[in-house]
Amino acid sequence: MDLNECREKINAIDDSMLKLFVERMQVARDVAQYKQEHHIPVSNPTREREILVRMAKAAGPDLGGYIQRLYTMLFEVSRAYQHELKQPNGGISTQIKKAYSDTPAEFPNMATVAVQGTGGAYSEFAAERFFGLPEITWVRSFSGVAQAVEKGLCKYGILPVENSNYGTVGAVYDLMQQHKFHVVRSLKLHIAHALLALPGAKLENIKEIVSHEQALGQCEKFLNAHPSIKVTAVENTAVAAKMVVESNRNDIAAIAGKNCAKLYNLAVLSDDVQNSPNNYTRFICIAKDLMIFPGASRISLLLSLPHRPGALYSAIAKFAALGLNLLKLESRPMPGSDFEFRFYFDVAVTDRSPAVLRLMDELEAELENFTFLGWYSEV
Repeated sequence: MDLNECREKINAIDDSMLKLFVERMQVARDVAQYKQEHHIPVSNPTREREILVRMAKAAGPDLGGYIQRLYTMLFEVSRAYQHELKQPNGGISTQIKKAYSDTPAEFPNMATVAVQGTGGAYSEFAAERFFGLPEITWVRSFSGVAQAVEKGLCKYGILPVENSNYGTVGAVYDLMQQHKFHVVRSLKLHIAHALLALPGAKLENIKEIVSHEQALGQCEKFLNAHPSIKVTAVENTAVAAKMVVESNRNDIAAIAGKNCAKLYNLAVLSDDVQNSPNNYTRFICIAKDLMIFPGASRISLLLSLPHRPGALYSAIAKFAALGLNLLKLESRPMPGSDFEFRFYFDVAVTDRSPAVLRLMDELEAELENFTFLGWYSEV
């Protein structure tokens, strides 16, 4: 056969496959109805595995692997269709719809806000960007921010989640597994670090530099250029500046924002000590309740995936099938487990379509651990 004859034959086969696919999906509709009436979960991994083994054996060694891939995709489509046919029963889509109606039309300009550190911290700048006039409660740790929000001591909290040069703030992602809160907004803040010391101090006399671990990592090139200086990590850049003031030492300096120089009467020994001028940190604003303000364009999820080949691909494919762009994928170890991980997804979603809500219900129903962290905008 020449190429045109081959294509004509493939077209005829495709027509036959289409008829069989439509017939199979009609049966899947009946299956969905039966499962709904008898309260049976849509997903049945045992039966899927039996079919995969049977079909792979029937196809033979040359095509067995391809048949497995084909049927894995077919099962995925069938499950998605069955979830679509199921009537909502109070799943996450119901909570999302309620948040639509309950959330105020405008983001507040004033609120009680938990912020880690002390005056002059970058998180304080982020709080002011979010709210304009925040009533700040200072806490010692990122965990303290989550606890203040979870216990209702503050309406909102501010947390850094990632830096453009130094990467993820792992401790904050771990908090998402340990505490119950929702993301309601995010922003990117330009970060310019300076080396600060007591007036009269000189760079050549500095023996120790203190700052937050992330800030130290963002200034690695500067620190490597001064290998004899001891480097000490503390809980916050502004706390580091305050430590220098309280030390009364001329041989200690802090890496912090230049605003801390004015705030704590410190001298700037060196400007812009970060590795790159394009240094940004992304902050999230969290709240106890799920709130979805107008203009929300980003969904954050925390998922545990089953231990089987293709599980991550299958999850990503669900978003791709709806034309949704995956903005971030981060894995974090599950507390108390050996080499088991949960996955953090950020997905661009601007359309409040029923298909997106059905996908959220599908993920919630199929996965052992599913957390809807929020649907929000980045400002």
